[in-house]
Amino acid sequence: MKHIVFSLFILLALPFSATAEKYWSDTSLTYLNGSDYEVGDPDRQVITLEYVGGYSWGKIFSFADRLESDNGDTETYIEVSPEVYFVQFDDNIVNNLSVTTTAEVGDGFTHYLYGIGAAFDVPGFQFFEVDAYRRNNDGFDNNYQVTLSWGVPFSVGETQWMYDGFLDYASGISGIGPANMNFTSQLKWNLAPYFDLSAPLYVGVEYVYWRNKFYIDGVNEKNPNLLIKWHF
Repeated sequence: MKHIVFSLFILLALPFSATAEKYWSDTSLTYLNGSDYEVGDPDRQVITLEYVGGYSWGKIFSFADRLESDNGDTETYIEVSPEVYFVQFDDNIVNNLSVTTTAEVGDGFTHYLYGIGAAFDVPGFQFFEVDAYRRNNDGFDNNYQVTLSWGVPFSVGETQWMYDGFLDYASGISGIGPANMNFTSQLKWNLAPYFDLSAPLYVGVEYVYWRNKFYIDGVNEKNPNLLIKWHF
């Protein structure tokens, strides 16, 4: 049943995006390589295809991860996150308030999240958002999640940099495990000016601190990854 709902979710979202006025969009491809993953093989490579777009009705963010471990294990993970603005502000620290949703699709599970979100105009930040969700989990009890996301562009001399990421805090689940927190951020140097590219080409590092990963008590991931990210 959940997969039927997810299919309808996608079928409804795509024409909605296609017929609405599009203000901006960005597509990128990321390569990660790390050796400190918890739960499974610690050595993995990840390819991520990511899309984000702003429309007259709101915004959609989506990505697909393909994980390949050195021991031969593979995993595919997808998120699709439409948010619909119901209030927008001018000349205010709060840019908009939204109804925000996410579908998390992995190998053998689909979780649905829904809630409210707020985007803020913070000096120096390209974006800063806070979302509060109710999690409708596949196979175990539901719980709650708060997500912060941010992006800060800056310069060092003549070099261009970006520091962005997210923090997820999900409440504990009875019979499954305690609350978990995933702090993931990327520090990236833009090489595009050196190759006369019109869109960013980043190299840098992604760092993940994931406390009680997958709700497993005491499993704390501290994981740096080498990163290459190409926007096109």
